[in-house]
Amino acid sequence: MEDNNPPPTKYRIVCCIGDIHGYITKLQNLWSNLESLINPSDFQTALIIFLGDYCDRGPDTSKVLDFLISLPSKYPKQSHIFLCGNHDFAFGAFLGVVPSPPDGSEFSDTWKEYEMNEQREGWYKGEGFEKMHLQGRRWAGNHNVKFNTVKGIDYKGSIYDAAPTFESYGVPHGSADLMKAVPDEHKKFLANLVWIHEEDDVSIKTEEGIKRCKLIAVHAGLEKSKPVEEQIKTLKAKDTRIPKVEALSGRMDVWKIPQELAKTPTIIVSGHHAKLHIEGLRLVIDEGGGYEDKPVAAVVLPSMEIVRDTDHLVK
Repeated sequence: MEDNNPPPTKYRIVCCIGDIHGYITKLQNLWSNLESLINPSDFQTALIIFLGDYCDRGPDTSKVLDFLISLPSKYPKQSHIFLCGNHDFAFGAFLGVVPSPPDGSEFSDTWKEYEMNEQREGWYKGEGFEKMHLQGRRWAGNHNVKFNTVKGIDYKGSIYDAAPTFESYGVPHGSADLMKAVPDEHKKFLANLVWIHEEDDVSIKTEEGIKRCKLIAVHAGLEKSKPVEEQIKTLKAKDTRIPKVEALSGRMDVWKIPQELAKTPTIIVSGHHAKLHIEGLRLVIDEGGGYEDKPVAAVVLPSMEIVRDTDHLVK
């Protein structure tokens, strides 16, 4: 009988999965394609890094979280890392499951720097808003500008496009009832998301052959303008005093690998940017960006193969 399974690799497989944004069918198809592509023994022991942004835009956030929560019991020999994206942080902030500021300050202190945007973005003013982090209020608000000129589509409720997440739990956008509708296991999942993950001795295929590098996974990237160790310390501590965490939501300042990491080859892998971009050891894996008509993608290390939910792989 012919064996169609790919041969096992001597290197540990690492799969980095881009932003899912509430699309359960895309997630299921991508997972099936990864299982088809990777040798079964390698897949069963793989390190799976989800790069964040599980909610919003797509219709099935609740089902996506159910799927992710089920993975450790279904694949007990795998290691699963669930990064926090800016959308996930805002969702958790609305639900009240993000950690309190370490200095004892109030979440309302995070509003001040951005108060000029409150009216335009229609920040949430319902039950519990007085003790809510800025991003929770923005997430559940009603954006007064209905058309997103950057994306060329209408906003879905708030600046975060959070309306489909509310609806996936059976409540209307902006309703405080979401706090009761979200199951405890989903709240625990959101509370436990990590802001950064470091992994030593990850193999990656380069023009010079297979290299072993340190890997840092962070949703948007590391800022080029701040010391790396300082950033890592802040991210590991989940410092919620910060109104807007650049490593979760930044753009240009987190696009490249910080210069100080050039001395020791380091893979920086992120989602967030609505692009699939590979430049040396800088990997941005977010081909879908939450758009309905674009795929959810993953990169498999060490081979650097890109796998999409739209691929038609035969076992």
